[in-house]
Formats: sequence, C-alpha cells, structure tokens
Amino acid sequence: MSEKRKIAAATLVMASATAMSRVAGLVRDVVVARIFGAGMVTDAFFMAFTIPNLLRRFFGEGSLTAAFVPIYSEVFHQRGEKEAQQLANRCVTLLLLIMLLVVAIGVIFSPLIVQGIGYGFGQVEGKLHLTNQLNRIMFPYIGLVSMLALLTGILNVRGHFFFPSLSPLFLNLSMIISALTIGQMFEQPIYALAVGVILGGIVQLLLQFPILCRYKIKLRLNFNFRSDFFLRKIMTLMLPGIAGVAIYQINIIVIRLLASFLPEGSVSYLYYGQRLFEFPQGIFIVSLAQAALPMMSRQVAEDDTVGLQQSLRFAMTMITLFTLPAIVGLIVCAQPIYSLFFLGGEFDILALKNTALALICYAPGLIFVGYSRIAAQTFYALKDTRTPVIISFWTLVVNLLVGITLMQFYGFVGLAVALTVASLFNAVLLVSLLQRRVGSFLHKSLYVPVLKAVPSCMAMAVVVVYILDMVDWLQTGLLWQKSLFLSAAIGAGILTYLGCCYLFRVDEIKQGWHMLAKRGHK
Repeated sequence: MSEKRKIAAATLVMASATAMSRVAGLVRDVVVARIFGAGMVTDAFFMAFTIPNLLRRFFGEGSLTAAFVPIYSEVFHQRGEKEAQQLANRCVTLLLLIMLLVVAIGVIFSPLIVQGIGYGFGQVEGKLHLTNQLNRIMFPYIGLVSMLALLTGILNVRGHFFFPSLSPLFLNLSMIISALTIGQMFEQPIYALAVGVILGGIVQLLLQFPILCRYKIKLRLNFNFRSDFFLRKIMTLMLPGIAGVAIYQINIIVIRLLASFLPEGSVSYLYYGQRLFEFPQGIFIVSLAQAALPMMSRQVAEDDTVGLQQSLRFAMTMITLFTLPAIVGLIVCAQPIYSLFFLGGEFDILALKNTALALICYAPGLIFVGYSRIAAQTFYALKDTRTPVIISFWTLVVNLLVGITLMQFYGFVGLAVALTVASLFNAVLLVSLLQRRVGSFLHKSLYVPVLKAVPSCMAMAVVVVYILDMVDWLQTGLLWQKSLFLSAAIGAGILTYLGCCYLFRVDEIKQGWHMLAKRGHK
C-alpha cells in the first residue's frame, strides 16, 4: 500500500471513530445548553474546564504525542519490540510521576490559577469561587488524559487507530449521564458536569488496556531513566515544544481571559461557537494529522525527502478540499444548527444569535488550523521543536493585540475574529518556514484542485441557503420541520459539492471516493 493510501486509510478509520465521539459531544453540549443555558454557571464551568483542557494539550495530546511518536516509531521499527517496550515503560513511569506533581500543584494553587485566567469574573459575586471549586474537581482529569495520550501514541505506531480515537465518546457519555442523573444531589447542579469529567477520564483510560493486551504490550514501572538515551531525546523535544504544539489552545485561553471582562454570557457564547467549530476540525484535521505523523516520522528516519514532500502535499490538499466546504457550511448553517439543537430551555434567542455569530467568525480559521497542525507535526517529525515555539510566541502576541483592540468595539465578536487572524498568521509562518526546510511542496498539484473547489463551494452555498430559507429558524419548537430541512440542506450541499468536484475533475476527490468504496466493500 502506498503512503498516500496508508494515510488516507488511517484517516478514514480515525475520522469514523472521531465522528461518533463528536456527535456525542454535540449531544453533550445540547444537554448542557438546555439545562444550564449561557450565563454565570456555564461561564464558570467552561473557564474551569479550560485549565485542565489546556494542560491536556501541553502534557498529553500536544507536545508529548508529537515528541513521543517519532522517537518510539524509530525505536520500534529499527531496534525491535524489546527496546520499544522498555522505552514505553520508562515513559509511562516518568509521566505518572510528573502528573502526580502537576495535579497536586493544580489543586493546591487553584485559587491563584483561576484568578489568573478569569480575573474579570471577580466583578460578579461568587463567580470566581464557583470556578475555583469546579477547577479543583476536574484538575485530576489532566493526569488521566495525558496517560491516555501516551497509550494512544503507542497504539498508533502499532497501526491501531480506531479504538483510541473512539475514547472521547465515553467522556461525553459520562458528562451527559451525570448532568441528567446526579445534578440534584448538589446544591449547585453544575458540579455534576465536573464529576462526569473525572468519571469519563477514568473510563477512557481503562478501556485502552484490553487493546494493549491484544498487542502483547505489558506496561510496568521502570525508574531507570538515566540510562535511556531515547527517553532523553523525547524530553528534549517535549519541553520546548509545550508552547509550539498547544498554540491554538493557548490562544483560546487568552480569548477567554479577555472575555471574562465582557458582559455575562460572553465566555459561553465563545465556548459554544468553538465547540461546533471543532466538530469538523476533530473529525478530519486531527485525524489526518495523527495518521500522517507516524508515516512522516518513518520517512524522516529513512531520509526520504521526496516521500515526505509527497505526503505533505497530499495532506495539505486533503485539508483544503475538506475544510473549504466545511467553512461554507458552518457559516450558512450556523443559526439553523443552534436553532435545532440548542434553542429551548435556558438557551434563548439572544444566546442563539450570539453563539451563531461567534461560530461565523471562527469558521474561516478552520483551514489555517489545518495547515498549522500538519506543518507543526512535520517539524516534530523532523525533531525540530525550536521553530514552532518561536512562531507560537509571535502568534500569541498577535492574538492578544488584535483581541484587545477589537473587543473594545465588537465585544466577544472581536475576540473570535482575533483568534482567526492569529490562526492565519501562525499558518503562514509555519508553512513558509517548512518549505525552506524540506523543499517546495506547494505547487500546481495543490493549487489546481483548490481553484476547482472554490466554485464547487459557491454552488453548494446557493443550494443550502435556498433550502434553509424555507424555515423560520428563530421560532422555538418545529423540531421535525427543522430536522427535515436542515438534513436536506446538508445532504444536498454535500452532493452538490462532490458533484461539482467530479465535473471539474478534482482527482483527489475521486481517489478518496474509490478508496472509501473499496474499504466499504471489504
């Protein structure tokens, strides 16, 4: 199987699992919105969840995975099973020790941490205290999910992608069940969501062990850190890479800090908008980047520059062809989606309009996030952590300056636009510097399908808007009518886009369709 087919196949498997998890995540957000609305308690929860979620990217899915996978892949493919097992054991042991320390510090110093990222909450009585309590409950989640990320990296190198990608499903289910069943046990029902986060993290981690056993991976504590050259290489790559890979999450926390000074509900509007924005991002962009990393790491280890350029070109093309219609879809379907799933209970018309507006401002950044993710993963495959760190610093500066400027005039809308501008800045710098490093991979073979995809997206938008205009989306109720027309609009939009791409002979779409049909037949 060619590298392109391996990347596409792994991406398809992970995207399928991630799609199920994202659907559960959407249901979770609907439950939260209907029960708790968009106000003080949801602002406090989303701000508290920001901290362990950010550290999850720092220690887990971000720098740890990006540093661990290339080195573990090199050891496994070049030195064999035994040395790979020893490296995995030492990494598990060291990560366990680090996480125990991090969780202890987070719980003890929670009031200072919460005040630092949500300083504006001090203007509302009791808001900082609630945020602090929720943060203390959820902080151990970072230890659970960081260990999960390490085990996921081990399984990905062995070629197993589906079940690790499915694990977020259990976090979402845990939060949904907790919100619906145990909320009344607490004086403040929002605490049930925090408990659900911890229970979900435990279930996510435990479910990986049967898969590890299938591959005969027996994890043991191993404190012999000093003698492991490859462990030191992982640490060398990881420590400076904390800011580099987690740049997008750092920008989000900056935005939420600024939003804490805005009127009540602003943090919630941005959160709900961000969640729907992350739906296509998680299904395809993250899946593609995670599927490509082990293969690009192997190409770097084998000094296959031409193969690396081809993999990059293919990944960038696929990112473009999938994110352009997703951007258009998010923009034209923003109000209908929130109307169908969220409108009702504590989630009113004002919350609907503001949340949809936040999503519309976020949407153009989807393609830039995709480019940045692929480029950052490639730098880590090249064992270069310095470049993403430098770029991340300047991206933070851009995000902060643009955010402070625009929020004075446009409130939370200005903060959403600032994040998109920062994503553009980050992508341009990363891709430009990567081309200097590995040679040109952006040429006609990428530009031609992109130019053909643009009119396809325009035709898709016309069809979708025409169908959606048949319903009053600001009216409550009408569940079946809204479901029917939104489903019809999305289905017709997808068929229009794919049909136009087929007519314009976008070969990558044809290749993807043939691979999908072949795997479906199997």
